Amino acid sequence: MRIVHVASEMYPLIKTGGLADVVGALSTALAARGHEVAVCLPAYRPLLESPLARDAVRAGRVVVHLGVSEMVADVWQLSPSPHLTINLIARDEFFDRRHLYWNGERDYDDNDARFIFFCAAVVEHLRGQAAPADVVHGHDWQAGLLPLLLRHAEQRSGIHLARRTVFTVHNLIYQGLFPRASFALTNLHPSLNAMDGIEYYGKISTLKAGLMYADQVTTVSPNYAREMATPEHGYGLEGVVRLRNGAVRGIRNGIDTSVWNPATDRILAASYDAQDLTGKATCRRALGERFGWRGDDSIPLFAIVSRITEAKGHDILSAALDRFRRKRCRLIVAGTGDPILLDGYRRFAAAHPEFLTLVDRYDEDLSHAIIAGADFFLMPSHTEPCGLTQMYALNYGTIPLASRVGGLVDTVTDIEVDPAHGTGIMFEPKGKAFNAAVDRALKLFSNVARCDEIRRRGMAQDFSWASVVGKYEALYAE
Repeated sequence: MRIVHVASEMYPLIKTGGLADVVGALSTALAARGHEVAVCLPAYRPLLESPLARDAVRAGRVVVHLGVSEMVADVWQLSPSPHLTINLIARDEFFDRRHLYWNGERDYDDNDARFIFFCAAVVEHLRGQAAPADVVHGHDWQAGLLPLLLRHAEQRSGIHLARRTVFTVHNLIYQGLFPRASFALTNLHPSLNAMDGIEYYGKISTLKAGLMYADQVTTVSPNYAREMATPEHGYGLEGVVRLRNGAVRGIRNGIDTSVWNPATDRILAASYDAQDLTGKATCRRALGERFGWRGDDSIPLFAIVSRITEAKGHDILSAALDRFRRKRCRLIVAGTGDPILLDGYRRFAAAHPEFLTLVDRYDEDLSHAIIAGADFFLMPSHTEPCGLTQMYALNYGTIPLASRVGGLVDTVTDIEVDPAHGTGIMFEPKGKAFNAAVDRALKLFSNVARCDEIRRRGMAQDFSWASVVGKYEALYAE
């Protein structure tokens, strides 16, 4: 099949979160199965400056109508592996910036124009291809307008660009909300700027556009597909999800086991596998030395690597910091995000450096070291469409403490609910339930044999994309 993925980021070229991991791993897995796969990305400055982009060649240019303005986009192309092509949509005024979506303090004011332009440029790029795509697959709000703009171009010009479109919701919280006046930039018919179109409570929503107009809608876990139709997790779009119910399905994400594998991970201080966990103890000691902690193996080490937001449960974790100290636990918090939450972590870490370390930056290599070296991995999320880090943790023999939400339900089995098959500790995303989960973890930590049994059981799970990619092939084939 000829498959085109359209997204705002892709690992290893450019990444701010799990979306990049999914797009990179899924497109690579499909190409490895012999499909002709193209990925379209914005040509951000950090991407073009990356050594990974040094072999990019100019493949043409397209003319885009953005409202009343006519603009040109250059298209640069990479071919990192057989059957995989990456197209970079370049226009300096939109993408020649240090950050992808915000200036370090707030979202860019022109994100509407930037990503409407991106989607329209992808459509024009598809128009120049020798044959139509079998599937055009857009990801999240940045590509939400793509299915609608693509069909609009086909109707307007009498051309055929794609047999079918797929749109994946990676997180319903981020809805691509812009002023209603931004609709004029799309050049779509005014009737679509209404409640049964892409209008949303006096604004427009590019995520709603994807939900409404793609032929098939997917999300990143079966449980999250159910949650999206509820008021608690639908964030105002649950009615749209229910409207498209027959076209919505959940396919759990996979992880790239060529990158996330403790037996082959060269970033780690030592390699290890489920048969021999000796290397994990070495990774734990190396992590402690890195942060200036003495090597006391009797002190349990908890870690969290995530965006620092309330949605990720950092309100719950922040409220429990002093409790961690009283219980003589060590905690590593790694990530960027909410300045207020970060300031609270900084103040506590300054007062109690022997108990809390804050890594307030994105560091891919350090993430590997933290996940390998920790005893327990925290995911107290209020919402978690799929989650990748709990699967990384399980693969590295680090026991997850996870909220009973979204994809965490699909990937972690509670050790008390199912003692014979359990792989972690589950709890409701509330303070008291989280505290009880930590107490359960401390009790488990004191039982070394049981702890190692749970670690090995988690490492035996298969979360690879090889176990998932067939589901996307079947979806596309339909």
